[in-house]
Amino acid sequence: MEGVSVRKIKKICVFCGANSGKDVAFVNAAFHLGEVLGKRKIDLVYGGGKLGLMGCVSTAVAQHERQVLGIIPSAFTVNNLVGETCGKEIKVATMQERLVMMMELSDAFIALPGGFGTLEELFQMISWAQLNIHNKPIGVLNINGFFNGLLSFVDHAVKQEFITPRARKILISATTADELVDKLQAFQFESDPALSKLKWSPSSSQKEKLDLTLRL
Repeated sequence: MEGVSVRKIKKICVFCGANSGKDVAFVNAAFHLGEVLGKRKIDLVYGGGKLGLMGCVSTAVAQHERQVLGIIPSAFTVNNLVGETCGKEIKVATMQERLVMMMELSDAFIALPGGFGTLEELFQMISWAQLNIHNKPIGVLNINGFFNGLLSFVDHAVKQEFITPRARKILISATTADELVDKLQAFQFESDPALSKLKWSPSSSQKEKLDLTLRL
């Protein structure tokens, strides 16, 4: 990445499935991503527990002696529903509080294969970036073409002029963990001139509570 300014990334939040998926390549890729983060001395923020791909990536990061932080709604901890978090755990009251904390504590975001929850988290972060609530890089690890359909849909939305070309640049994709982390580090945020004028309230830890329920 000669000639490109490199963003300092200390913590990456990973969104992914609580299932392992049909293809063993998903499990292998989740473990490999954790190994890449560990070797690059990047800590992990994730949704907590040890199920599915979430357990794979968190275990691999911990094995490389990097910090792992699971942010989990208290409802999921009843009867050990999702298993023991690999590392430190913070319990929150709601799903929305969980996502806000993930945003605040992370320097970048990666989505692995997953279901509706993973997609919600991914697109919420993209929407918040578009609204200039944060300017952190967001990427998908496109294992065996898992996200091909989603990326094609996003490009279709651009062609139909529901997503601007500038906003499209928010979503990064790569087929390997190393390539994706490199792209996240090289990411240059381009805010929309109109949306950059939006003034958001401080977070709930300060004087007022930030309302992040607005979605485009």
